[in-house]
Amino acid sequence: MVLDEDYLHKTLAELLAIPSPLGYTDEIVAYVTAKLQDLGVEYYAKRRGTIVATLKGDQRDADRAISAHLDTLGAMVQAIEPDGRLKLVPLGTWSARFAEGGRVSVLDCFTPVRGTVLPIKSSGHVYGDDVDTLPVGWDYVQLRLDQICKNPDDVIALGIDVGSIVAFDPNTEFLPNGYISSRYLDDKAGVACLLTAIKALGESPNLAVECHPIFSLSEETGCGCGHAPDEQVGELLSVDIGPVAPGQNSSEHRVNIGIKDTSGVYHPSLSKKLTRLCEQHKIPFRKDVYKFYRSDTHSAIIAGNDLQHGLITFGTESTHGYERTHMDSLLSVTRLLAAYMSSEGSSIDEADNDS
Repeated sequence: MVLDEDYLHKTLAELLAIPSPLGYTDEIVAYVTAKLQDLGVEYYAKRRGTIVATLKGDQRDADRAISAHLDTLGAMVQAIEPDGRLKLVPLGTWSARFAEGGRVSVLDCFTPVRGTVLPIKSSGHVYGDDVDTLPVGWDYVQLRLDQICKNPDDVIALGIDVGSIVAFDPNTEFLPNGYISSRYLDDKAGVACLLTAIKALGESPNLAVECHPIFSLSEETGCGCGHAPDEQVGELLSVDIGPVAPGQNSSEHRVNIGIKDTSGVYHPSLSKKLTRLCEQHKIPFRKDVYKFYRSDTHSAIIAGNDLQHGLITFGTESTHGYERTHMDSLLSVTRLLAAYMSSEGSSIDEADNDS
């Protein structure tokens, strides 16, 4: 099985160029469905827009699903200030520290309007040391539009109002040494890995177990994959971002297997299966425990789905901030996804045999 590294690189670059903050995902849904059509993969869309694909296999009872989410962080207009600047609230959970200085587009108006998110005291020539002592928080930043906007009427004339969605520029860089720096690697890198793994299987793959790639739309608010798996799904694997920081075991150069996060322990049988696949296929891996973290599988479990759940991640510095990963990790994730989809049996069967 050969991975198309150029396809992975190109797909990720194209995904990162498509704004998809929570509530604004139609364009990226259209992109992913076109990719699935190109790959000859069957799919359908749920009522809320989540994409569920099917890779046919011999075993259809207690089959598999793999979830990656298309939605990203962003912001929304909460209020229009008297001077024409915009007060923002975050979409998803992230710090205003990483919003300061961000170039943005206000999306759902007559035509996208450009601007910059700035601290409410943004000029040292005016405020002196107050610029440095200003607290960090969404109450202390505002959006300056690159239009003549001196009052709320000027803003509304542009088609902008309370509830308008704001997308931050990803500022993507692919470096010659393999590092990738960009906002919103979470989870567009996971989506690119999943599409590349599907491509590696080839047309009409003869899988031992039917597999359903799922592309969800609201993971950043915790809804995610709760409604997507049907009653036949016995295993759900989430592919998502893995924090790399002091005290964490994840690596930017390996696939990382999540053993536990805020929601609890991932199912031991599935975690062990993923570990065995890495060992069998000589895929560099690490295990990790994430302290402030939930994935799409959490939403599926709390929605009442009776399934085994697992997590694999691409190691990333500064998650939900100025993110950076490496192609090493993305290729390792893709190899494990392909190995998992093409593996025999299920972790449920293996758990029964072990007992």
